[in-house]
Amino acid sequence: MQKIRIVSRNSQLAMWQARHVEQQLRLHYPELEVEIIGITTEGDRILDKSLEKIGGKGLFIKELEYQLLAGTADIAVHSLKDLPANLAPEFRLAAILRRENPCDAFVSNKFNKLEEMPEGAIIGTSSARRSAILRKSFPHLQVKLLRGNLQTRLAKLDRDEFDAIILAVAGLKRLQLEHRIRQVLSENDFIPAIGQGVLAVEICGSKPELDKYLQVLNDEDTYFAISAEREMGKFMNASCNIPIAGFASIIDNRLHLKALIADPDEGKFLFAFASGNKLDYLAIGQECAQKLINQGADKIIAKYFPTDS
Repeated sequence: MQKIRIVSRNSQLAMWQARHVEQQLRLHYPELEVEIIGITTEGDRILDKSLEKIGGKGLFIKELEYQLLAGTADIAVHSLKDLPANLAPEFRLAAILRRENPCDAFVSNKFNKLEEMPEGAIIGTSSARRSAILRKSFPHLQVKLLRGNLQTRLAKLDRDEFDAIILAVAGLKRLQLEHRIRQVLSENDFIPAIGQGVLAVEICGSKPELDKYLQVLNDEDTYFAISAEREMGKFMNASCNIPIAGFASIIDNRLHLKALIADPDEGKFLFAFASGNKLDYLAIGQECAQKLINQGADKIIAKYFPTDS
């Protein structure tokens, strides 16, 4: 191939991600021409409703995938936490890049720590996972919907529409906004979203010729870790639109996976942990999922996404 076309959302963070992949490709293949195509997705246009009410994070994905199917782009660059565990059969992940910090960040112009916020203070998030954890651990706070790209969310904070907001550390670091972070929230208290902090490259399965160029982007340990996380969600048939978390770390070739699924309406929070050799990442993901199912996770999933009998 002489040219690879990357399709990306138009947001500043998404374009940073696309340019990062472009730079890596040019580094390894200086003769390769790389073009970035930016589009605005439906998820970017509808900002006054929660993602759960308008179709979930798939609104950020489907229009990028359409460009792949139409042949107007060769690869799509995603934040992996936006991708469903079950990709449509036409697509596959061709590269998983090294993970950035996976944690959540507390951002505020008034308080240095989440624990300092007084009763009635307003905190913003668009994440069902973050919202559920906040309502459980900080019931005295007002948790309000916060949609929009990273700059839009920070602007709303700076206009005093919120007393604090929760964002991903990774996005702030990538846009050199790490100075806005007042507190990095513990991965034990705020278990990260599945795939948080990871960039992924998606392609059509019918284009194996792209593998030659994309395999150099892969980070092996990140692949093992996020594959365990995604298998956990996939095994339960859980959507990222419900309060679910999964984070795997690798220490001395041992993979440790912790997970959470919640039903905030009922005040139910289910936790599970599994570990083993990193090469057994799929089995570890399934074991963790089964532990959640044994506690009733399947009932929570059925409540959010009922199926016809």
